[in-house]
Amino acid sequence: MKGKSAYLCALMLAIAGLGLSMANAAQYKPEWESLDARQTPAWFEDAKFGIFIHWGLYSVPSWAPIEGVGVYARYAEWYWYRWREEGEAHKEFVAFHDKVYGDKVQYQDFVKGFTCEMYEPDYWAEVFERAGAKYVVLTSKHHDGFCLWPSAQSWNWNSVDVGPHRDLAGELTEAVKKRGLRMGFYYSLYEWYHPLYRSDPATYVENHMLPQIKDLVIRYKPDIVWGDGEWEHPDDVWKSREFLAWLYNESPVKDTVAVNDRWGKGTRSKHGGYYTTEYSQEKLAQDGTDHPWEECRGIGHSFGCNRNERLSHYTTPEKLVHMLVDIVSKGGNLLLDIGPTADGRIPVIMEQRLSEMGEWLKVNGEAIYGTRRWDRAGKGNAAIRFTKKGDTIYAISLGWPGDEMALDVPKPAAGARVVMVGRGGNLPWTYKQGRMCVDTSGVKINELPCRYAYAFRIIGAY
Repeated sequence: MKGKSAYLCALMLAIAGLGLSMANAAQYKPEWESLDARQTPAWFEDAKFGIFIHWGLYSVPSWAPIEGVGVYARYAEWYWYRWREEGEAHKEFVAFHDKVYGDKVQYQDFVKGFTCEMYEPDYWAEVFERAGAKYVVLTSKHHDGFCLWPSAQSWNWNSVDVGPHRDLAGELTEAVKKRGLRMGFYYSLYEWYHPLYRSDPATYVENHMLPQIKDLVIRYKPDIVWGDGEWEHPDDVWKSREFLAWLYNESPVKDTVAVNDRWGKGTRSKHGGYYTTEYSQEKLAQDGTDHPWEECRGIGHSFGCNRNERLSHYTTPEKLVHMLVDIVSKGGNLLLDIGPTADGRIPVIMEQRLSEMGEWLKVNGEAIYGTRRWDRAGKGNAAIRFTKKGDTIYAISLGWPGDEMALDVPKPAAGARVVMVGRGGNLPWTYKQGRMCVDTSGVKINELPCRYAYAFRIIGAY
């Protein structure tokens, strides 16, 4: 018996050792080959639509030029940098600042105006839920270094120590998660004018950046970590690979977190998690890609609130719906930005746009959420986009197709059915000259379930 017991004990130890060895082998190494092998969690590709929020001290001046300058010079969240540094739009920023605030007011003085007294995180979360968004990404820290949570690494330069004296990030996290939405954080790796960053980037990364971003993860357990401000140094300076290995192996969100691709000079659309574009989804969407990706952009042009923008600078509800449909049909997500005011309000025009998106998604969500790019989608009809979910194909018409919707693809099998999403009832169809022609002439105007774009569920086609 002793011999048998010793054998069983040795066997159990061997099995335990094998399990430990296998567990260790599953660990992600701080190497791109290993890190890039991690799949972006499926929830991210299912979500399709998220809300970006740029909110901070730049929301006090909330100004950038809108005409005669390049696209990046129109970003109000870059106020401090454009005002201080020679370059595009510098003179415009200086002229505005001197006229409104005088040459004695410094950027740091804006903290007195970042009051947030109208900030109601529960209402924000309600707005996002009604918009049909499935996740939220808040700028926890932009390039000015000001934090929206009580960061020990940014003492007296965060929203708890100064300004509103509130944990803005924590309050929104609680409200968003309470409604079942995913919560994430944008985090800028660099800070324009941090003395340590400007004098010794390596020490800044080791003693400031890494402890700070890890605190953000441990404290709030985000579903997304959205890096930015990576372009001045390669990833080894930022120690991005070491951070991502920690995030994937040891962090409290190691199995669920999604990350983007902005982790060092040259990493975009190459390394990290899902790829990101910015007012340029065509780069990834033109021919389609199997890699998860996301387009981010504002409802206006600026990400941060820009009081200088007028109605004509805001994207119409129709264009926003078409943009979402186009991006999703090409395998991407849309991260649509809002820029709240310094007192904590979502501008009414932005709320209105989100409300219209939500009304459309309430009807047509099945053709968006949980779908994937359909590889066989043709380019024959510029007004039609396709998505796929299981064996179901969705044809989404960007506008009413008229009495007939002619599709170059798919090819219907006998008994195929076409149903207009939100209306019900099979629509007649014929197959002629290699095209599936759906008869929509019987749909009365008062039967249209939505505006802007119309989804058709096709079952039994390929």
